[in-house]
Amino acid sequence: MKKCDKVISVKDLTKKFGNFTAVDHITFDVQKGEIFGFLGANGAGKTTAMKMLCGLSRPSSGSATVANYDISTQGEEVKRHIGYMSQKFSLYEGLRVDENIKLFSTIYGMTDDMIKSASDRLYKSLNMEGMKKTLVKDLPVGWKQKLAFAVSTIHNPEVVFLDEPTGGVDPVTRRKFWELIYKASEEGMTVFVTTHYLDEAEYCNRVSIMVDGKISALDSPKALKEKFNVATMDEVFRIVAKDAIRED
Repeated sequence: MKKCDKVISVKDLTKKFGNFTAVDHITFDVQKGEIFGFLGANGAGKTTAMKMLCGLSRPSSGSATVANYDISTQGEEVKRHIGYMSQKFSLYEGLRVDENIKLFSTIYGMTDDMIKSASDRLYKSLNMEGMKKTLVKDLPVGWKQKLAFAVSTIHNPEVVFLDEPTGGVDPVTRRKFWELIYKASEEGMTVFVTTHYLDEAEYCNRVSIMVDGKISALDSPKALKEKFNVATMDEVFRIVAKDAIRED
């Protein structure tokens, strides 16, 4: 990974709900083409932080830019320049593959010519030429995941946010999904991913670990394992989060 432009820049970002501070003055940058793992136990604040970065929630204080757009004042522009894939399958299972692609491409503001060109590339890259008229509900889980990722990035966003994208799938499907992530990163797309699978943290260029609303650790997996003198990211996480107060 070549470090160059900052695609995400966060400074003292904070989100309060009444007297409760969900996200507490977090600061970090993410570089172009980086695979950035955003980890934390349930209740740590990572989902709230991601919502702010996606332009879906305004911060209480602090600042952040995503794709050079201010999340506080340019939320709609942020949404247009990112991709997003949730942990729950986000496509419409009652629609065909081509109908889902058309729908989400239109939402992203693509023209008919852009949609046709991007769709042709998508079908070819995923070997789905023969599945255009297939209902999404009839696709195997692995194909659904690949399609969801492809649709979330069909408009070639500068950054894609993946919220636990491999939850509930088998190890083979997870490995194939990460191959898509690596390919996107190699092509210059920034990948911001949350996951509960600590082995997946090993695949990231850098990892942050949130505990009780704060970032308690941030570095490459290799550096974190060396710092805590352990062999796996699971052990790192257990050490960093052992004193966490928040629960589900």
